[in-house]
Amino acid sequence: MKDDKDNREKNEESLPEMSRRDFVTISLAAGLFAATGSASAAGLSVVETNVQVKTPDGTCDAAFIHPTSGFYPGVLFWPDGFGLPPSIREEGKGVAGEGYSVLVPNPFYRVAKAPVFENASSFDFSKPEVRAKLQPLVASVTAPGNAERDAVAYIAFLDAQPQVNKAKKIGTQGYCMGGALVVRTAATLATRVGAGASFHGGGLVTDKPDSPHLLAPKIKARMYFGVASNDDMRQPDAKDKLKEAFAAAKVPAEIEVYTGLHGWCVSDMPFQDGKPLYNGPDAERAWTKLLALYKTALA
Repeated sequence: MKDDKDNREKNEESLPEMSRRDFVTISLAAGLFAATGSASAAGLSVVETNVQVKTPDGTCDAAFIHPTSGFYPGVLFWPDGFGLPPSIREEGKGVAGEGYSVLVPNPFYRVAKAPVFENASSFDFSKPEVRAKLQPLVASVTAPGNAERDAVAYIAFLDAQPQVNKAKKIGTQGYCMGGALVVRTAATLATRVGAGASFHGGGLVTDKPDSPHLLAPKIKARMYFGVASNDDMRQPDAKDKLKEAFAAAKVPAEIEVYTGLHGWCVSDMPFQDGKPLYNGPDAERAWTKLLALYKTALA
């Protein structure tokens, strides 16, 4: 796979008229094709609609994506710290194409409308001023109680849509900060949520009394946690505490450490040392795990 990455970098350099954003868009399409075998392995065309979701704290702008006909299990898709850029919408389309009605909210609606960032590829996290741009945005959704209120509103929206099969459980998935929001969603709406998946989730295990892993006894959903290799290196005991918490609560949960770095699932994550954080093989593996989880728990 190293040769593939090298060739991709050479191709990017050899096309001076192609912007990095264009390159990322093409890479995303290729990644979705590799992961699913087609634009949609289930062969379903989808409809994307910009919607407004009323919450106790205001109005959230969001994308509602579903197959063109029929009704399907609902999915709440929590984005990462870059909110609702085009790449996340594309990920939502991929999930919807597999036979799900997907809501992808702008988690930062309290602060700004989407897209707050067109893409993340130009961000340099080594710079304090760059990190400072993200902090108030992330704080707006991770403040105590905010995510829980939002989750109730988002799932109520899904359940009000004719494209959602309310006889089926709801699935929820998230990247980075979205991983912890998945756990909070599953705990807040335990009787409605049947599956939760976190990929390179942040803040899943902390020393605070409201740490997400301590919510395991409230959860009834089947859970999956894909852990980034560098996150595991920084906090090697987190995966063990997750396993212990969910095992003690008798909640089915699979926890795996990937070779990919934090952000491996998202196509337009920033480059690190001249190479993309996005990891195609690991993204494909994560995609397979997600679909297997939904097929089992949302049936």
